[in-house]
Amino acid sequence: MDLGIRGRTAIVCASSQGLGKGCAQALAEAGVALVINGRNQSLLEQTAQEIRQAWGVAVTPVLGDVSSAEGQAALLRACPTPDILINNNGGPPVRNFRELDRKALLDGVTSNMVTPIELIQKVIDSMSARGFGRIVNITSMSVKMPITGLDLSSGARAGLTAFMAGVARSVADKNVTINNLLPGSFDTARLRNNLSLAAKRNQVSDTEAVARSMAVIPAKRFGTPAEFGQTCAFLCSVHAGFITGQNILLDGGAYPAAF
Repeated sequence: MDLGIRGRTAIVCASSQGLGKGCAQALAEAGVALVINGRNQSLLEQTAQEIRQAWGVAVTPVLGDVSSAEGQAALLRACPTPDILINNNGGPPVRNFRELDRKALLDGVTSNMVTPIELIQKVIDSMSARGFGRIVNITSMSVKMPITGLDLSSGARAGLTAFMAGVARSVADKNVTINNLLPGSFDTARLRNNLSLAAKRNQVSDTEAVARSMAVIPAKRFGTPAEFGQTCAFLCSVHAGFITGQNILLDGGAYPAAF
């Protein structure tokens, strides 16, 4: 399917690896010029080169923390008026909520709620003026279903979801859409690291921890960044202009509900 976005420009936050990289790759395949972002220079440059070689699109790597004012300014210097914005950022580590002091709470809310709102503020009016914009926020399945130890991440992302619900409807008539993708268990370095820590706590092997995690997913496997990215790219396409303000689960059936 031709997504109709060839020649468009996109900022993809936290995209040197994992789900952000999957989104960047799928957009590149559709012919979108990219600004990608990360905090590890060698990994970021490697990803940029991989994407250029695979799809022949322009890729500008921007080193920095997207939660910082400097990081955001660098992204927007590289692409002042993007057609597409993919908001993504690492979440707080697994932690008992009793251990969270005020600084940890504020840092979590800044990373997973305030940062995407700030970036949306900076690009939404230019999108509206041009009559095309696609914004996708990568949140989490934990917005709908609690995950022990990820309370701060869940709360911050749920706050973003509620905040954007009204904003999405305020620009729908300008052909600007805002949607949220809610990943479950995807095969990323972050997931593997969390499972390794869980294996140590439970005194089992990493292989056993992975098997146990897959067993509770109806699909009996983890998702791949590539399939996540393709879903994101479709939401950014000309075919998805009537989809806005939605929360789309990609979880292999793990969230047990009919609605």
